[in-house]
Amino acid sequence: MSNVTAIRATENATPDTEAVPMADLYLSDSIRLLGLIQNPAGFRDAEGRVGIVAGGRRFRALQLLAETHPHLASERPEIVAPHVRIAPDEGTARAWASAENAARQDLHPADEIRAYGKMAATGAPVPTIASAFGQTEAHVRRRLALANLPAPVIDALRAGEISIGAAAAFTVSEDEALTLHVLEGIRGRSVSEHRIKQELQPQSLRLTDRRVSFVGLTGYEQAGGKITRDLFSEDVFLADPALLNDLFVAELAKAGASIEAEGWKWVEVIEDSYVGWERMDKLDRLYKVEGDLTEDEMARYDELTDAAEAEALDEDGEAEFETLTAKLDGHYTDEQKAHSGVIAYVDNRGALQPMRGLVTRADRAAAVEAGVLPKPYRMEQDDAPKSPYSAKLQDDLNAAALGARQNAAVDHADLILDLLAWQLSGGMGYRRAFEVRADAPRNAPETETGFALDERLTKEGTSLRDPWGSDLAKGFRAFRKKGREHRDAELTRHLTRLLDVSDAGLAKLIDKEAGTSLRVVWTPTAENLFKRMKGDWLDALWIDLLELSPEHPKATAFAKLKKGEKADRLEALFADPNRNGANFTQAEKIAAWVPDHFA
Repeated sequence: MSNVTAIRATENATPDTEAVPMADLYLSDSIRLLGLIQNPAGFRDAEGRVGIVAGGRRFRALQLLAETHPHLASERPEIVAPHVRIAPDEGTARAWASAENAARQDLHPADEIRAYGKMAATGAPVPTIASAFGQTEAHVRRRLALANLPAPVIDALRAGEISIGAAAAFTVSEDEALTLHVLEGIRGRSVSEHRIKQELQPQSLRLTDRRVSFVGLTGYEQAGGKITRDLFSEDVFLADPALLNDLFVAELAKAGASIEAEGWKWVEVIEDSYVGWERMDKLDRLYKVEGDLTEDEMARYDELTDAAEAEALDEDGEAEFETLTAKLDGHYTDEQKAHSGVIAYVDNRGALQPMRGLVTRADRAAAVEAGVLPKPYRMEQDDAPKSPYSAKLQDDLNAAALGARQNAAVDHADLILDLLAWQLSGGMGYRRAFEVRADAPRNAPETETGFALDERLTKEGTSLRDPWGSDLAKGFRAFRKKGREHRDAELTRHLTRLLDVSDAGLAKLIDKEAGTSLRVVWTPTAENLFKRMKGDWLDALWIDLLELSPEHPKATAFAKLKKGEKADRLEALFADPNRNGANFTQAEKIAAWVPDHFA
C-alpha cells in the first residue's frame, strides 16, 4: 500500500521562483523546517507509473524543495523520497481525490502548537507561519503563546485530557514542578480555567487588592516585586504578598506622618479596610467650622455647580469650583485639633480615608470645657456609656438570641442529652442549663417580622383527645413502639425548647459546638429594630455597613432623610440580595451584622 517516490533535482537547475505560487513557496519552507506531516496518496496505472490523487500541492512543494535545495537528497532523504500511499483500485483513488478536495481536516491544536513553535524557533515570522498553514496571524499568535508549555501539558491536550482553554490557563505558571502537579490533578476532569489559575498562583494577589491600588504596581515592581501576566486576559498576579504588605504598612506610616503634620493631638493609622462600629461608638466627632461665602461667591458657586452637573466645566472652572467648595466646607480650628485626633484607613478601593476630629472619652471633658464639643446628652459619672437599646428592645433581642441558640442546638441530640444528664445528676449545683418546667422561656420577640425558628421549636406536642379517661399505659406502649429514634427526636425537641443557659462561659461552649448564628433566624427590619433606634444611630450604622466617609454623598443624602425613611432604607439593604450594589466585603458584613448588644 506504499511506495517510495524519488524526487530528483535537475542538474544546475535554477527555478523561476517568481513564477511559483507564493502559497507553494511557504508550504515548501514549512516542509523543510518541520518535515512532511501528511504523505501524498496516489494510484498506479497499467504502465506502473504513479499519479498523485491526494496531496498534489504537497508534492509540488517537494519538487520545489528538490530543485532549490539539492543538498537535501543526502541530508533529508525522507523529504526527497517520500512514502506515497497507493490506492488498491481506481475507485478508491477517485474517492481519495474527492475527499481531499471536499474536506481538509485541520490539525489538532496540540499539533498546531508544536508545528508553529518549531517553525518559529527557526526564525520564521508569524506572517510566514500563517501563510504556510493557511491560518490567520491572530490564530497563530494564540497558538504560539502555548508553545513554551511543558511537553506533558501539550501531550494532555493532544490526548483530550484537558481543553485548549485549560492549556491556556497553564501559561500563568513559571514553576514547572507546580504545573505538572496541577496537571495531574485535573486530567480528565472538568475544572474551570479560573480554578486552574488559582492552583498555579496559590499565594499571588491580583490588581484588585486594595493594597495594590494604594501602593501602586510600579512601586511594587521597583521594590523588587515579581509579577506574572496572563497571556490570554488582563489578569496580573503579584507573587510576593509579604513584600506588598510591607510596602502597604510603610505607605500607611507616611500617610500618618503627613496627617500628623496638620497639628492633630493624635493620629492612628490602621491596616483594616474600615473602622468598626464598636470603636466609633466610643468616640465623639467634631466637624469643620463652616465657611461663609459672599453673595457674589455664592452666586458663582451655584453657577459652577450647575456647570459641573452638566459636565461643562473647563480646567479653570474646576479649580475655581474646588476653591469655593473648600471655603464653604470650612476647616478644623487649631482648638479643635488640640482636643481631637484622626483615624486613617485604606478602603476597599485602595483610597486613604482619614476620619478627622475624633474625641476620645479621656479627652471628652476637656473638649466640652474648651467649647469645641457640645456636652453629650449623656455623660455618666463613671463614664460608662448608656446602652442605646431600650429595656424592652433588649428583652426582644435577648429572646431572639435565645431562639437562635435553640435553633442551632435542636440538631445536636447528644449535646442536649449530655447537658440534661449532667444537670439532673447534680453536676451544676443550683445552676441549670434547662428550665425543666411546664412554661418554656420566651424564645421569640414580640415583633415577629424578620424572625423564623425551626418548626420543631414552634409546633405543639401531641395532646390527648380525652385527657381524663385516656388509657395512659396503652398510650405509652404505643409511643414506645415508634422506636428510639422517634423518642430521641421528641426528647431533643422538647428539651431544646426549655434550653435557657444563663452562664456566659457555658453558653459560649454550646454556641461553638452547635454553630449558633442569630442571623439564621433573625433579620433586622424597620419594625423589629430600626424604627426603635435614634436617627444618629441609624446614620452611623449606614456609614459603617457601606464603609463610607461621613462626607460621602451617600452618607450625607441618608442623613437628610426622615427617621422612617432611614429605617426603610436599612431594611431594604438587609432584604436586598444584591445589598444595594455593595461590594463583596460590604455584603459579607451586612449578612453577618448583629446589634452590638450581643458583643
